[in-house]
Amino acid sequence: MTITTRQTIVQKPFRRQPLHMAYISMFLLFWLYSALSTPDLTNWLTENILTLSLLIFLVAFYNLFRFSDTSYSLIFLFLVLHVFGSQYQYTENPLGEWLQHQFNQPRNNYDRLVHFGFGLLLTYPMHEVFSRGFKLNLLLSYLLPVELVLSLGALYELIEWAVADLLYRGTEQGMDFLGMQGDIWDSQKDIGLGFSGSIVAISVTFLARKVRK
Repeated sequence: MTITTRQTIVQKPFRRQPLHMAYISMFLLFWLYSALSTPDLTNWLTENILTLSLLIFLVAFYNLFRFSDTSYSLIFLFLVLHVFGSQYQYTENPLGEWLQHQFNQPRNNYDRLVHFGFGLLLTYPMHEVFSRGFKLNLLLSYLLPVELVLSLGALYELIEWAVADLLYRGTEQGMDFLGMQGDIWDSQKDIGLGFSGSIVAISVTFLARKVRK
């Protein structure tokens, strides 16, 4: 099985793409498992609205714009991280609790890990969209993904606040949904981590291109 990069996109039908079939099968099984095992289905549903939106986008444009296997791998990893977070609520995620005890942290930082992963894992797929889909010049194809990650991070925090306010109306459950854990700068730190992850990803992409040349 050949793993494609941006330079070697293969426009084969879905049924002839075993890696893509494996990713969607594994993700849907994990998604179903997380829905059946979550202790708070309402929270799971609200957390996964954006997950469903991204899946619909990927399916709808699969035959119009084909990402490289590298990008699909990064997208798969991010979705798994996010769904695993929504399964237990981010503030009670077992991996975050383990990291909290191992590194003596004052809070469960799994949400911070996912925000950093948002920038780190989704910047390169965005770069492919701008460079191959929109055929923008090299500078814009590197700059716009970072700006988009920063903008989407801020938009997500606004949507998260609006949903918490409308559904939970200032209750303790709303605070749990926001995952602040007593940190008044939680939203700003989340946006900053996504931005930092994006800077790392686009820097690696730039350096890899230099090495290939």
